[in-house]
Amino acid sequence: MADFKEILEILKINQEISRKFFEIETNILSILNFKDLFKTLLTEIQEKMGVPFVWISMIDKSDISNLIQELAYSEILKERLNLIDREVFLGLIKGSLKPILVNDHLEPFYKLFPQRQNYPIRSLAISPLTLNGEIIGSLNQGDYSKHRFSPGMDTSLFEQLSIKVSICLSNVMAHEKLKLLAYWDPLTGLLNRRVMARVLEREIKRAERYGTPLSLVFLDLDDFKTVNDRYGHDLGDDLLKYVAKHLIEMIRETDIVARFAGDEFVIILPNTTIKETRKFVARLQSFFLKHPMNIGVISMPISISSGISSTEDKAITDAASLLKKADQMLYQAKKKKRERFLYHRPHKSKRLFNDI
Repeated sequence: MADFKEILEILKINQEISRKFFEIETNILSILNFKDLFKTLLTEIQEKMGVPFVWISMIDKSDISNLIQELAYSEILKERLNLIDREVFLGLIKGSLKPILVNDHLEPFYKLFPQRQNYPIRSLAISPLTLNGEIIGSLNQGDYSKHRFSPGMDTSLFEQLSIKVSICLSNVMAHEKLKLLAYWDPLTGLLNRRVMARVLEREIKRAERYGTPLSLVFLDLDDFKTVNDRYGHDLGDDLLKYVAKHLIEMIRETDIVARFAGDEFVIILPNTTIKETRKFVARLQSFFLKHPMNIGVISMPISISSGISSTEDKAITDAASLLKKADQMLYQAKKKKRERFLYHRPHKSKRLFNDI
């Protein structure tokens, strides 16, 4: 009779553990961003399962680790995400996809700890995570007790959870990539026009609030159509990427650069006067003239035209008028160049500003 009661008690405990695992799985399956996924997963394991130390190890320089670092900065990730060399990680888990329980000779596994963390654990459960069949990291649980995670224990629930987490990571990865496409220009990696418009609205309100100048530069590559016609669109794309790369390198951390459309770029310069902006544009123009894009035997000099506007101009009342004034100044600059070199080409069709 005592044996039966003991078995019944074990069944109840296992049932309760299974229920908690199921709740955790249910709560993470609908999440579509890295930040909330990791916060929910790590917190719920810690609280529901009573595990004192829960963290994620991720193979460094993988697509998913790069995306996580770019999109999901948070305190919980800063403290509980470990980036680890691929070969080191695979050596620790011996390439296994099955959960690993360790309660002896833990020192080698300290490499799984997040930076500046020194968990006083005596047993460890490592559940490998995969993305499209490839190992990308692990979900780790550590305990003060040597007996919490003992080799030989049943790991089926750990395995089930790691499968669900891997599915979630796949879903979140796809969703986050789509979100990135909504913010960034896929060719140059710069902010796209729609996001730039929102950023400009934010910056002009900030400039008004603090009484600081805000300037904007509208850039256009001269004779870009000729490049496409003569060398093809692939080289034209290379030219756009080359210009974007160097624009990013030449701006300050507080500045914002975006691809507006085609060969047009917008640079937003917070706390910058019109005089300072002119000097900045002069440096840009000088740089590109001195540093042509070299591809194979082709050396392509780069000439840019620019239009500048600033909130120092009392006629500027909002983001739309700031952008429109810079566009008008760009048109004037290109017109002067055409007259100077007796070279004519039609100006792009008038832009619509009411959608910003």
